[in-house]
Amino acid sequence: MAGCINQANVKFSNMFRQGSGVYRDLAQDPDQDQMDNSHEISVEMKSSAEGEEEVVRSFSQNLQKSPNRKWSNLAKITVLVIFVFITGYLVGYVSHRKPRISMNAVPTVDTVTTVDTETSNHYKPSQPFVDWNSVAEALRENLTPAAMDKTLQEISSQDLQAGSDGERVLGQKLLEKFRAFGMDHWMDVHYVKLQVPSGENKVLMGSEVVGSPKGYLAYSATGTKQGKVVYANYGRREDLETLKNQGINLGEKIALMRAGKISLAEKVENAEQFGLAAVLIYQETSNERELNTELYGQVHLGTGDPYTPGFPSFNHTQFPPSASSGLPKILAQTITAETARKIHLRMKGKDAPSDFSGTLPGVSKYTLGGEMNVTVTVNNVLVDTEIHNIFGIIKGFVDPDRYVVLGAQRDAFGGGFAKSTVGTSLLVELARAVTNMLKAGFKPRRSIVFASWSAGDFGSVGATEWLEGYLSSLNLRAFTYISLDATVSGIKQFKASSSPLLHKLLKNTMNEMKSPRNTAFTLSQDFSSPDWTKLVLEPMKMEDGAYPFLAFSGIPSISFRFVSDYETSDYKYFGTFLDTRESLNQATEGKLLNVCVSAAQMAGQMALRLVHDHFLNLDVSEYKKVIMSNVLKITKEIRNVEALCVNSSSVLKDKWLYFAIGSFSRAVSVLNNDKINSDLDDAETCRNINDRIMRVEHNLLSPYVSPRDVPFRHIIFGSGDYSVSTLLQHLRALKQQAVGSDADLFRNQFALITWTIQSCANDLTGNIWASNN
Repeated sequence: MAGCINQANVKFSNMFRQGSGVYRDLAQDPDQDQMDNSHEISVEMKSSAEGEEEVVRSFSQNLQKSPNRKWSNLAKITVLVIFVFITGYLVGYVSHRKPRISMNAVPTVDTVTTVDTETSNHYKPSQPFVDWNSVAEALRENLTPAAMDKTLQEISSQDLQAGSDGERVLGQKLLEKFRAFGMDHWMDVHYVKLQVPSGENKVLMGSEVVGSPKGYLAYSATGTKQGKVVYANYGRREDLETLKNQGINLGEKIALMRAGKISLAEKVENAEQFGLAAVLIYQETSNERELNTELYGQVHLGTGDPYTPGFPSFNHTQFPPSASSGLPKILAQTITAETARKIHLRMKGKDAPSDFSGTLPGVSKYTLGGEMNVTVTVNNVLVDTEIHNIFGIIKGFVDPDRYVVLGAQRDAFGGGFAKSTVGTSLLVELARAVTNMLKAGFKPRRSIVFASWSAGDFGSVGATEWLEGYLSSLNLRAFTYISLDATVSGIKQFKASSSPLLHKLLKNTMNEMKSPRNTAFTLSQDFSSPDWTKLVLEPMKMEDGAYPFLAFSGIPSISFRFVSDYETSDYKYFGTFLDTRESLNQATEGKLLNVCVSAAQMAGQMALRLVHDHFLNLDVSEYKKVIMSNVLKITKEIRNVEALCVNSSSVLKDKWLYFAIGSFSRAVSVLNNDKINSDLDDAETCRNINDRIMRVEHNLLSPYVSPRDVPFRHIIFGSGDYSVSTLLQHLRALKQQAVGSDADLFRNQFALITWTIQSCANDLTGNIWASNN
């Protein structure tokens, strides 16, 4: 006992002793620190044992010498023991109290030190980070028109061609910015094949050269074709059907098309399916000064390097030569509006329908053609190119291995201001804003990855190669992708394309944000009243930067944009050297900086909400509506086939599909109940529920096809053998008894789509014993 008292006295003394060595310099050598600790422990144990023997011996002698002193010592011992006990209890109580964490409270974890040497200036939020409103307010305070203007000027570049010196310098500048912000940063290198012009592309009418375009369409077939020219409007399937209905034979003809409505790659694919030999595409204009503007683009119906389909283009990969099935087999070339005008003025044939009429100066009558010869020569060449993807990360404090990705393409054909400069600037500004918030005390639960992609204008090449290279690593870790590409091309309307999981988050964010046109209104009030789903939501297209994340990787994804037209999100200067700040400022009615700040706030608030809340802000319930809508389309077509085909009712039963939908609906209810009844203080429970939510999108990728053969294997948004779109096409073919339709093959497709939905429902339910077969 006396030894214990002696040790307690020593420890209390050491706590207040100056220079005792209890608090050390944290920068000292850790190995030396461990040796010092070991030495102290051994000395303390030795002195404690020796002291205990000495005290016992002394105490025994004192008892023999003075009986009165015995009671005095016992009293002292009792008082000291009581004092130590009470002190220890109070210290333990205070240090181990666990406050209840509210739904929106930020977990109390040690702050990560970040350094923004350029713009932080000791940022202090207007209110502490205690709930979501304070987080959103801090983001708004950090995103200003002045800061956006400065970044736009720094990021602007005249040379944005993928793999060029200018584009690489810009990538290095972003890497330095991420380093200055105090973020972990890295670069990913890929080696891809990009197609570029050789300078020998030509268009002739008869023997007259009417065009030697500098603009071109990457991944076109090469060679020379001669044929009668026909006017095919926008090159949509319905436009080509119109030509056929007019009695025009399209075989080996050359189609003249105007840009817009659908992607350049879709125009070329449609032309190939209708038997055309080549395609000429122009950007129409009513402005005489824009008649000689060159147009650039790509026509690979897919994403990524088309010569490494399904696998990454790292330098160490060794695969036999291969090519994507999405590469066109016909010639495709852009021409100027002036060249298109010359061709239109010499065309003959039937008058074109009224909806074929365009806006070329001097062209008052549009005909379908088919009587004049045109020769097209395309001599593009493939170039092996090294590209760099640039990354910065802000790590979460609770689940750092779960992350949302914010991405923007860095390259562009032509001027690229709206196509890439704005998106890249938004990426930098959001990184700066969030690191400033971190330094002020904000602690996100999950991580945020900031990604700058190269070769985006060649078909999301940089992003897709990254996805192919790290598909297994990203699975169930990257839970959302937010695209910043082409977010600003006007101010008249707001459009968005996304996974159903993100619809609710999108709508709530629109309700919270002020409109850049009129701050008296929110985005919802200004752009989406009364029906936001019809006015705002639109299907995600293959050329969308978010598409490979959704349809190839099964990551819930979203893209959004302020656009210049009520009816279409097209911006006529994309892919031209007229894509400049001046053009975009005119399209945004002089409010360019305000619209850019609104776009940054939109992306930032969605990302921060996803890393802030205990549960992922992904709404599984919305998928019930989308899946059911697609099931109703399938059921309708099955009924049509049943009405025409004898014995079809015995093979085309849809009840199992409805059983799968019922399972999915019940699984959603189970998940929602689990969220309501969960203890938010239990990090493991929250993580398990979030993992169930994260797996929904990934589980809708068909497991029955290879990503190499069918890259976009999402059964709802993809185009593979086991997607809803393929199933509907096959049903229509069965109804028409078309060549190639196969009832047995359809039953196989139908069964595997059904089971994909059922498997998704089973996983969403949770543990295997919770599933109901």
